Amino acid sequence: MNDFDQSFLEFQAAQQTQRAAEDWLAAFETALAAGDAAQLGPLFHQDSHWQDVLAFTWHMTPVAGRDTIATRLASEQPRTGAHGFHLPPNRRQPRRVKRLGIDSIEAIFEFKTNTGRGAGIVRLSPDPDNGGAMKAWLLSTTLEALDGHEDKTGANRPTGSAYSRNFGGDNWADVRRKASAYEDREPTVLVIGAAQAGLSIAARLNQQGVDTLVVEKWPRIGDSWRKRYHSLALHNSIHLNHLPYMEFPPTWPKYIPKDMLGLWFEFYAEAMEINCWTDTEFTGATWDDTEQCWTAQVKRGDGTERVVRPRHLVFANGVSSYPMLPDLPGLEDFTGEVIHSEGFDSGAGWQGKNALILGTGSSANDIALDLHSHGVNTTLIQRGSTTVVSIDPSAKLNEAIWDEGGALEDCDLIVASAPPPLVLKAYKAVVQRMLELDKDMIAGLKRIGFKHDIGDDETGHQMKYYRRGGGYNLDAGSSKLMIKGELGLLQYDRIERFVADGVLLNDGSTVPADLLVLATGYFPQVELVRRTLGDAMAERIGQVWGIGPDGELCNMYKRTPQQGLWFIAGGLAKCRINSKFLALQIKAMELGMLGPL
Repeated sequence: MNDFDQSFLEFQAAQQTQRAAEDWLAAFETALAAGDAAQLGPLFHQDSHWQDVLAFTWHMTPVAGRDTIATRLASEQPRTGAHGFHLPPNRRQPRRVKRLGIDSIEAIFEFKTNTGRGAGIVRLSPDPDNGGAMKAWLLSTTLEALDGHEDKTGANRPTGSAYSRNFGGDNWADVRRKASAYEDREPTVLVIGAAQAGLSIAARLNQQGVDTLVVEKWPRIGDSWRKRYHSLALHNSIHLNHLPYMEFPPTWPKYIPKDMLGLWFEFYAEAMEINCWTDTEFTGATWDDTEQCWTAQVKRGDGTERVVRPRHLVFANGVSSYPMLPDLPGLEDFTGEVIHSEGFDSGAGWQGKNALILGTGSSANDIALDLHSHGVNTTLIQRGSTTVVSIDPSAKLNEAIWDEGGALEDCDLIVASAPPPLVLKAYKAVVQRMLELDKDMIAGLKRIGFKHDIGDDETGHQMKYYRRGGGYNLDAGSSKLMIKGELGLLQYDRIERFVADGVLLNDGSTVPADLLVLATGYFPQVELVRRTLGDAMAERIGQVWGIGPDGELCNMYKRTPQQGLWFIAGGLAKCRINSKFLALQIKAMELGMLGPL
């Protein structure tokens, strides 16, 4: 077969793929317009899934099963008014893929609703019981923009600063100073934290025209990364970690060092015109039900205090809050230095000394590598079983969608389309591949007595992160050193108590230590709510992060039981994707389109 024939066959296949997607969308729109579940049902496989993100339900709503999907779509359509389903020419075109072992046609589509513009994913596969008719086993519908309030990007970009209309004048620097001072107005939204979560949601809200103030307790934006241990770098690849609207330079390293990231955050805040008060700590707030706003107190670095009255409060302070310090027997007798991993900077001052690290998660192992590189005799203490995954190649498997290439917004849409049951199924499949790739490392760890697991339901480190925020190590090389004996491993159940010069073991021997690093994790995010908003509010909100009954993260990126209180957290990609949805909900509430939960 010559090149021309091959190209012609590929062209024909692409045309057939596109027609299949177009035919399904046309049939779907006809059935949806009729509001007839009996017409919608046959378009889906019996075992099918629908993930709606704000478009039909104003929630993140997973629905499973053909009949349930058809009934729910038909019931939501009169309010939603979804129409105009089509394959947009400027997005990734329909293609044949294998997802979760199913040979499928995957198509990105766009549509309109009564309130805005949406996009989605449909995956089709033949139904052998119905003559091979193409039916959907996955449908996602996602709200992308509200009519009249689209992001001011591309052809819609403004002619000057986003704040020029409010403050007048031609000098951008003067306009920015006035905008950030809040001398004559209150912010609509107060965001707590200026790392990836806070910056992402602030940038999105700016594009929605929602006046947003970010407060950051550190002296500089980026210090929350800059002040962490010296050797820290991101554990996933740069191409999935971009912030909204602005990608990292193509010259940057694959795994970004923490100081580069901190510098980028500082630059990003200026470039995106984010109003931020640094060296400012949020100390508390109360909700005024009459005025429908918060009375929030912040303390500036010079000791002055300021009260602001935003209608929305967004906690963007990370999955974790305050360091968790365990009660260790005899620790008061230990004469060496004790620090939490949050306060560890570098092992440079400990050369030739003995260090113990309590914990075997990623932070513990990264710190162990840093100490070892500075000639410190280092031992990790393992308390519970840990999931260990090599950064490359195993952890990279979870970057597969972005590795396929294409526009970032298309990759993000595909990731956002996955409902919880399919996420679990995908993680289980990936874990089995990880076990193959890392089998030698895992066998070596088990040989030296390391307690290893792959999660409660074999979903690996990703679900551990979503469920508890820890319990895993993305391995950067410490496991190899542990197996070789260059890093020590001590099981916690062998320890009787801490003593002046180290730890006394059950057999009467002593492991000497000059330094103890507590890599013991953090209280969950709700602890900050408890300390700043009070016990009653914390109880009212309930769990923050962790997996809820619907399989989604609890109280994250969506309305909570308290009006005007929101949460955003996670890695850079998670924040980039979900900041869009959080900003749309806040804007819709400001427009009177969306009420309290």
